[in-house]
Amino acid sequence: MKKIRLIGVKSEIGAGTRGASLGMDAIRIASLDFMSNFFDRFPVEEVETENRLLFEPVASPYAKRIKGMVDLYDRVSKSVCSALQEGGFPVVLSGDHASAGATIAGIRMARPAARLGLIWIDAHADLHTPYTTPSGNLHGMPLATALGEDNRECQVHAIDENTARQWEQLKNTGNIRPKVSPEDVVFISLRDYEKEEEHLIRKYHMKVITTAEIRKQGAEAVAQSVLDYLDGCDAVYISFDVDSLDAAISKGTGTPVSNGLHEQEAGELMARFMRHRKVCCFEITEVNPTLDKENRMAEIAFGILQRSVNVWLTN
Repeated sequence: MKKIRLIGVKSEIGAGTRGASLGMDAIRIASLDFMSNFFDRFPVEEVETENRLLFEPVASPYAKRIKGMVDLYDRVSKSVCSALQEGGFPVVLSGDHASAGATIAGIRMARPAARLGLIWIDAHADLHTPYTTPSGNLHGMPLATALGEDNRECQVHAIDENTARQWEQLKNTGNIRPKVSPEDVVFISLRDYEKEEEHLIRKYHMKVITTAEIRKQGAEAVAQSVLDYLDGCDAVYISFDVDSLDAAISKGTGTPVSNGLHEQEAGELMARFMRHRKVCCFEITEVNPTLDKENRMAEIAFGILQRSVNVWLTN
């Protein structure tokens, strides 16, 4: 029997704008407004956060609140690992995107011999490191932790010893490094990134699918091409950041960007991906109801979430 395990990570210590910790509850409210019993159907585990650090001075300007992120990585990775080991399908509802590196670590902890593919549906590359970050916000770094990447070739900051040690801890979560190879990462609707991130994308020839390509080829064809590209992987993780949606509809998120996906395109992509037997984990992130009107972003996120889970269950 297929088992969904919902994992709530109401953390926002990695973001630069407050409010993402309320994203999961906003999605719950959206489900109630749609008279859905979604959150009654599946067990929900909420991971303890370190959001108290939001009220304390920042000790690491190039990796803000990284001490708390080390603890969060440990908890999230163990939760995801446990869900997989018990035969479940983890669906992670996270506040900001910073903890996605821990989700990836948890998958590899459960399946240490697996070759893991990543489908990164996001306006941003999230490939910064403490050595290159323009903001110091850790939600711009989770993919770099999974790749075990420092990007010293583009270094602009000298970081202190504590930050360097804690950054190593993030990359080494689960004692597996790297968690994924660059050739096994696919970016979808990527359109807002800095030159330091572009350096890594070009260096490793990482696959990028633009919004224009989706419009031209259609969501179904693009999804199939992505799955064909990742055919050599044993397992696939999908990370869906709601800022992959166009700024006209993704107002309820911290970093909206124009020229993104339409709601229908995102739903079609996810429905096709979730029919694939190798998909082992799905994460949806960065819903921020404090920036929204009438909970619209959470409603869209819930629609994509519910459709994705139902497709996986009926496949």
